Amino acid sequence: MKLHIIDEAERCLKCKKPLCQQGCPIHTPIPQITQLLLENRLMEAGEILFANNPMSAVCSTVCNHENQCEGHCVLGRKSSPIHFSSIENFISDSYLDRMEVPKIEKNGKKVAVIGSGPAGITVAIKLALAGYKVTIFEERSKIGGMLQYGIPEFRLSKSVIDRYKKKMEELGIRIRPNTVIGSAIVIDNLFRDGYSSVFVGTGVWRPKAIGIKGESLGNVYFGIDYLRRPEAHQLGEKVAVIGMGNVAMDVARTALRHGAKEVTMYARGKRISASSHEVSYTKLEGADFVFGKAIESINEAGPMFKTSIFDENNKVIGYEEKLDQVEADSVIICVSQAPKNKLVLTTDQLKTTEKGLLLTDENCMTTHEGVFAAGDVVQGANTVVHAVEEAKRAAEGMIRYMEREENE
Repeated sequence: MKLHIIDEAERCLKCKKPLCQQGCPIHTPIPQITQLLLENRLMEAGEILFANNPMSAVCSTVCNHENQCEGHCVLGRKSSPIHFSSIENFISDSYLDRMEVPKIEKNGKKVAVIGSGPAGITVAIKLALAGYKVTIFEERSKIGGMLQYGIPEFRLSKSVIDRYKKKMEELGIRIRPNTVIGSAIVIDNLFRDGYSSVFVGTGVWRPKAIGIKGESLGNVYFGIDYLRRPEAHQLGEKVAVIGMGNVAMDVARTALRHGAKEVTMYARGKRISASSHEVSYTKLEGADFVFGKAIESINEAGPMFKTSIFDENNKVIGYEEKLDQVEADSVIICVSQAPKNKLVLTTDQLKTTEKGLLLTDENCMTTHEGVFAAGDVVQGANTVVHAVEEAKRAAEGMIRYMEREENE
């Protein structure tokens, strides 16, 4: 690994206008990092990566690099791009355990963070480093959100989340697990108890139903629910996966690892929304892909499809009349997710879009004074790095808000 990343760093052209950095949603200073590595300044490189992206150790593993940093590398036009993901992972992984947590004088203000996914962890770290006393409220027993319960172990080792937990505790961040805000405790209680501001990073954990007959049958599951505890499901040997996004790819690969012999993925069109790398791995592991099948209903035997009719541009323009019954022991629906609505139902001033996503302003503050939000609960299901980028803006907005409140 070390020889590989040094070879990769040496290939970097150190472009004056690095397109790789522009292609990264969080604008990681890639040429600077590769140069520091070549100068054996590993900890300095790690410090810069962490300051820019506290979740760098995660993003270096799960990011869609082919469409972001590596996909914009100029070397990729004629040959192979710099595999910065390997460089970033080596540096960030080395730095995470060795970083020295600074002694920070607390400013006496408390901040509540609801949800411990990528956005919540980012905000908590940024505010703790700025001197705020942070408490994270997590409805499950372990932190990580989608990192813990949505991304399979074979794609992201859960040990890295444990390492983040240790660092957050060293920063003085308190974590309150198994606590649902919007139940016994509501957002107004947080302000009553002296929190100066609140951050919402609860993600999108409510699976989107298709609205077809058969979704409530015992052989039907939703992808996000399946990934949470795949070992609790008895899928049988033949599994039909509805959808071809990244969640669907994780579901298919997980099902194959848990005893399924045949996994087939279905899409009504001819487009795959998942990253090409994830598609390649899913095909390599044995999943089949079937296009032009729009699900009509589900019965005990499996899904029933309408066959799509395409025009010359591969756009669906209609469906054949005959229904196609597919035999499957289980059907897993992976079409989309939406936020849960506990917070909205228990907080009068919290407004949402038609899709249930929280409305925020340019400072990431919601329609409730002092309540900020970022990540999937605002943008809908997206990548980890996009959640982190937005969470950084939210942390800055929260600091400005609390400083303004202090001066008024």
